[in-house]
Amino acid sequence: MAAQPEDHPAVAVFDYVGRIDNFFRATVGRHLPPGVSFAQFQVLRLLERRGEGQTPAEIARAIDAPKSALTNTLQRLEQGGLIWSEASGEDARKKRVWLTPEGRDLYLATVAATRPKMDSLRGAFTLDEFREALPFLKALTAWFEED
Repeated sequence: MAAQPEDHPAVAVFDYVGRIDNFFRATVGRHLPPGVSFAQFQVLRLLERRGEGQTPAEIARAIDAPKSALTNTLQRLEQGGLIWSEASGEDARKKRVWLTPEGRDLYLATVAATRPKMDSLRGAFTLDEFREALPFLKALTAWFEED
């Protein structure tokens, strides 16, 4: 009997990656305050982990979001008092984005709330298992980024 498309390893990989992404988003989403979306959390996480003062274009690239969608996300974050932005010193046509103390607090509180689940995950798999998965996942990501 010929293998069915859903049995193909490439299909299975993307199915699992999608499911893992859904589980992660749901875990984080359960700990976000009402009115804060996962997309907004991604921006807060990026600014906290990679540094503030990034342009919207840099943020959009980093989280793989269309610039138009990111503009809406940034507006909502700014209206909520979680980020602030100002014209770039080197090019006034560009904006730079920073976390407010409230934005940083919200990010850190969300991370703290998800810590038990993440600690459980780290206990279920070894560091070597995570390391062994990385080369394939990085290569797969790089392949898609080429397009």
